[in-house]
Amino acid sequence: MDTHAALYQQGQARLEELRRLAPRHAQTLQDKMEEHGITRRDFMKWSAAVTAMLALPLPFSTLVAEAAELADRVPLIWLHMAECTGCSESLVRADTPNLDSLIFDHVSLEYHETLMAAAGWQAEENLEHALEAYKGNYLLAVEGAIPTANNGAFLTVGCKGHTGLEIIHHAAEGAAAIISVGTCASFGGVQAAAPNPTGAKGVDKVVNKTVVNLGGCPPSEKNIVGTLMYFIMFGKLPALDMFNRPKWAYGARVHDNCERRGRFDAGEFVEQFGDEGAKEGYCLYKVGCKGPYTYNNCPTERFNHHTSWPVLAGHGCMGCSEPNFWDDMADFEKPLGRQLLHGLDATADTVGAVILGATAVGIGAHAVASVFANSKED
Repeated sequence: MDTHAALYQQGQARLEELRRLAPRHAQTLQDKMEEHGITRRDFMKWSAAVTAMLALPLPFSTLVAEAAELADRVPLIWLHMAECTGCSESLVRADTPNLDSLIFDHVSLEYHETLMAAAGWQAEENLEHALEAYKGNYLLAVEGAIPTANNGAFLTVGCKGHTGLEIIHHAAEGAAAIISVGTCASFGGVQAAAPNPTGAKGVDKVVNKTVVNLGGCPPSEKNIVGTLMYFIMFGKLPALDMFNRPKWAYGARVHDNCERRGRFDAGEFVEQFGDEGAKEGYCLYKVGCKGPYTYNNCPTERFNHHTSWPVLAGHGCMGCSEPNFWDDMADFEKPLGRQLLHGLDATADTVGAVILGATAVGIGAHAVASVFANSKED
């Protein structure tokens, strides 16, 4: 309780600092919500949901609401490196703007190559101005891996031909905090898959600052906006796991929150796509689901306005929020079996026993014994 009280006071102090700064948008968040037919009641429900998602007590929802309204006081610089822009698409591609996209739009977005109108020399000038004008205060978001081979020559950006390696070093120097958005920026992604001729690496491997890794290909918009909100509220980074991912988003295995977990415990598995088990919603482990090895909140937060996620749609989890998933998780439609993963004998039963305690797997351990025995042959 004392810890929460201290954190609440820290949030209040942080927001008071932001109030003293001049707003960077003429239109308030309230104006934007009214324009899109979003009521104050909807906004407060969203604030409560974000508070719960961040694993904070309900009274913090007032801080979340105030932080959202003050988001235009926080400068955000978003860089694109070696990537496909899918992470930005995850956040902004919506047929109807919701509060997540409106909050992102309300942040003082100083530079984003996909969303801004500027190009060429003007874009370069905008970036240089933002890095200098807001030095020490801006939040840096990076999308995409950083090629490092041949001094970064495999990625050059802009009319001045700077390498991604040069840009990230310069931008990271003046950042108040750094967020790697997506698995490419976090762990190298497909660019870092073997044999990795470009020497692609995650941002945290090329800068000397703590970096928040939002693993996922792409991560959900909730994880992006939630991390932004945490920084706006407290001016610091959230608690992180061993791979620098926010614990509130990546603290639980996909397997444990999956709507098909009951089928797993009952020993009911899809044997091949399209069979009767697939039609009945059976567990997808035998056709390659990597949920037992993956940490993310996909089953609870889902994608596209909380509509769905891969397992609900009928395909197994690919483990895309984990380091080196392109190599470690392949083949994506076959079970891993008893392969060592992150230093653990990471089958669904042994991971559960080691990390969560033997009682967590319950009846599941004996129900799948034959599955793991058979998977040795795969």
